[in-house]
Amino acid sequence: MKGFDYYKVTTVSQAISLLTKQGDKAAILAGGSDMLAMMKDRVEGPKLRAPQHLLDIRQVKELSYIKEQKNGLKIGATTTISEIGASPLIAGRYPLLAQAAAQVAVPQIRNVGTLGGNLCQRPRCWYFRGKAFKDCFRKGGSNCYAPSGENQYHAIFGGENCYMVCPSDMAPALAALDARVEVATAKGSKLIPVEQFYIRPGKNILRETILGPAEMVVAVEIPALAQGSKGTYLKLKERQAFDFALVSVATMVAVKGDVVTDARIVFGGIAPFPLRATGAEAALKGKKITDGTTAACEAAVKGAEPLSNNGYKVKATKGLLEQALSSLA
Repeated sequence: MKGFDYYKVTTVSQAISLLTKQGDKAAILAGGSDMLAMMKDRVEGPKLRAPQHLLDIRQVKELSYIKEQKNGLKIGATTTISEIGASPLIAGRYPLLAQAAAQVAVPQIRNVGTLGGNLCQRPRCWYFRGKAFKDCFRKGGSNCYAPSGENQYHAIFGGENCYMVCPSDMAPALAALDARVEVATAKGSKLIPVEQFYIRPGKNILRETILGPAEMVVAVEIPALAQGSKGTYLKLKERQAFDFALVSVATMVAVKGDVVTDARIVFGGIAPFPLRATGAEAALKGKKITDGTTAACEAAVKGAEPLSNNGYKVKATKGLLEQALSSLA
């Protein structure tokens, strides 16, 4: 690991000031499970360098909380995944989010991993992480090795020259809950829907989120659920003990009588960003869940473009959504 300057910050304004001063040479440190792994493995490329300044925000007390609001819930960025999974408030009102938290890694990582860190973790693609592949597009190079290489874990949607998949479990769950990310900047804070927080490779292949060099996630706001809403989070993984998702799905439906009045379906593990399946949602609305399931599952995979070794993800996507809808029905 290369040397770096370490700063223990105690306020958000102090962190933003340092980020503004140091620019893209600085990085936020919270749980550290992803950042430190990147630094230890010396993941670098033409436009990717290890941070020279680490800003430890674990002592910023205003960032760790779970609290009710008038119209929903707010969770601080350094709240750990374990705290989210163990919260009676979240389990009672947003069980989908508690289910997603329980699927993140192992207890040891959930105890230190934070909500903000889970949303902002870098790709797990072995070409991005591998020292031998410095020419990777996402590191500032001019090649993607996935289409002609080992690609069984890569994207079947939205590749656009980079076929990494969004590794976050919390992102699809929060997108299905219509949550917004609060981002602190030098000019104040702004709220961004989770769907808009992530960038497609075609827009900026070097970044996964909209965060600028002097911006940081400080909280997530979740609106109150509509009456008759229910949801679930399911994750298919290679190792059942712990693993990143081959496919995951967060499904929320609002039902009046036995008819779906609204639906939000968001997949993880199949695109470089949390993928909202608007076609599948439309196939459910105005019908009983059981009557709309087949059409929703077909719509969910419309337009999929599997690579040579990940065609199984098409069937897995349909199967996982069918399982989720069956459980909700």
